[in-house]
Amino acid sequence: MTESLATPNATGIHDTEVEHIFGLTGPLSASIKGYRPRQAQTEMAKAIADAIAGQKTLLAEAGTGTGKTYAYLTPALLWGGKVIVSTGTKNLQDQLFLRDIPTIRKVLKAPVSIALLKGRANYLCHYHLERTIQNGRLSSREDVGYLRDIGRFIKTTMTGDKAELSRVPENASVWSLVTSTKDTCMGSECQYYQDCFVMKARKEAQQADVVVVNHHLFFADVALKDTGIAELLPSANTVIFDEAHQLPETATLFFGDTVSTSQVLELCRDVQAEGLSHARDGAEWSKLVAPVERAARDLRLAFPQDIVRYSIDQIAPSSPFFEALDALKASMDDMIAVLEKQAERAETLEQCRARAILLAEQYEKWNATDDGKSGDYVLWVEAFSTSLQLHRTPLSIAPIFNKQREGVPRTWIFTSATMAVKNDFSHYVSQMGLWDQPARTWPSPFNYQEQGFLYVPNGMPQPNSFGYMDAVIDAALPVIEAAGGKTFLLCTTLKAVKHSAERLRDEFQKRGLDFPLFVHGDAGRTELLDRFRAAGNGVLIGSQSFWEGVDVRGDALSLVIIDKLPFAPPDDPVLSARIAAMEKKGLNGFVHHQLPEAIINLKQGAGRLIRDEGDKGVLMICDPRLISKPYGKRIWQSLPSFARTRELADVQAFFQKIKTPPESA
Repeated sequence: MTESLATPNATGIHDTEVEHIFGLTGPLSASIKGYRPRQAQTEMAKAIADAIAGQKTLLAEAGTGTGKTYAYLTPALLWGGKVIVSTGTKNLQDQLFLRDIPTIRKVLKAPVSIALLKGRANYLCHYHLERTIQNGRLSSREDVGYLRDIGRFIKTTMTGDKAELSRVPENASVWSLVTSTKDTCMGSECQYYQDCFVMKARKEAQQADVVVVNHHLFFADVALKDTGIAELLPSANTVIFDEAHQLPETATLFFGDTVSTSQVLELCRDVQAEGLSHARDGAEWSKLVAPVERAARDLRLAFPQDIVRYSIDQIAPSSPFFEALDALKASMDDMIAVLEKQAERAETLEQCRARAILLAEQYEKWNATDDGKSGDYVLWVEAFSTSLQLHRTPLSIAPIFNKQREGVPRTWIFTSATMAVKNDFSHYVSQMGLWDQPARTWPSPFNYQEQGFLYVPNGMPQPNSFGYMDAVIDAALPVIEAAGGKTFLLCTTLKAVKHSAERLRDEFQKRGLDFPLFVHGDAGRTELLDRFRAAGNGVLIGSQSFWEGVDVRGDALSLVIIDKLPFAPPDDPVLSARIAAMEKKGLNGFVHHQLPEAIINLKQGAGRLIRDEGDKGVLMICDPRLISKPYGKRIWQSLPSFARTRELADVQAFFQKIKTPPESA
């Protein structure tokens, strides 16, 4: 076990009990099939018990296979008091609530109540469902079928959680019509308030001992006060962030401010509909919203390109953008003036008025320079095919997050498989403002030397050269063939995903290779993974969302290929501003920010390969900079300690050795 920064004050208050629970004759061994004691898991549980006893903060990095979930749940359920567990994804949130916490609670016979709390967009809204059924404004026959399913579901569900209705896809457009937002919720004025699923979920969370949330929800509350966490946090004794490596990005998202032209267009649609329904004689509604819609579209068209990002400094003063922004503000003021006069005629019109004022304030605030804090934020725009987003992003979340941690003493646990770079937490600590807090690392129990190879092929061109992705596919094909499919190809861009899919489809056909191909974007992540596991010899091509939180154990995955080192694009406006700020302080932006970020990201991608003590496989990183650049050594030393090779023959021999005969039908 390695330690860095400060070492926790080991009071040992619960050590004997922890050792018994996790030991050979303890309740975990007796109750959980296949459970084996692991020293790293026991030591981690002791450190967390110690932090809980002393109401301290602890950064706990645990390698894949340590069993960190049980290591933090056991002390939390026994000694944590009121506990909030926050996870990186809704999938992990469901897994904790439905499987992991009930298992530990049963094993420990811990008399704790559990609640699951998600953002309001996950819960059906009685009012909006009824309104959508009455209006019948659906764009496709598919949505009509989904709406029928939802109408039946609301009569039987206890929670209203859309995750329970799996036959309606999570990204179906109909969901936005049958759920509420903070802006469109009627609150206690609603006729369905007593039956409201959001309110029920919040009430249960108030009363429960353990509440499972996700990072988006946690930080949305800090920014918007709209998730129920604000009421929960004062009574919480222990807050645990699992997949804590995601916190800097999630917190940045919510501590900043974003406003989009699509919000304006949605508002115009609602103003027209509600005006015609409740105040037809109050204004010429279509003429009122038309200039606002036109101004919003003109703002988007100020950037003719698709999918671009610019900081405000990169936009020329003569750009039509600034004129279009002023026109939008002026036309919104005109619309608000009419809504002020008509709002009292209906609750929904009052809502439209409140939304319009809030949006106008966001547009006004975006590039206002009189708040004295503009230097702490990065102002930038992001153009999508049909909308433009204006972002105001903090340069650092550390001071804001630290403010949230002030006040009532409580335990804060930050845990992940990837927070440190070669056992050094300084990058994460500086991002989160967790200076002088104890940080510990427990290595994975897996025998990486025996279980896998790190393969960096010879003769690869530089990643910025023309035809690089073709070189990646050429190098990957013989390895995919040797592995018998069973491959993840993890790409750093969606463009690379698309190109790789086209090339592999052609090559598999030419070579007569019968490997099913699963491509990011063709279906939802969960569905693609299920199909990949079921195929047994598939090749899955994915970008960022497949680099983490994906668990394929056993024979279905034997090869993970990474196209290039995952450095953030240097033209990213927030990254550029952060590097400039660091360099003003005499730090090196690449060494102190870009490199550690890339290493943590790469560790996540590499972590997809070996998920179990019986797994074997090859991690293939195609980027030659891993060998040729001085920083390459720092990168591969942070990865699991695989045997290393540059020879294709070694990899082919390895796969030959681990191949097992196919099972008889």
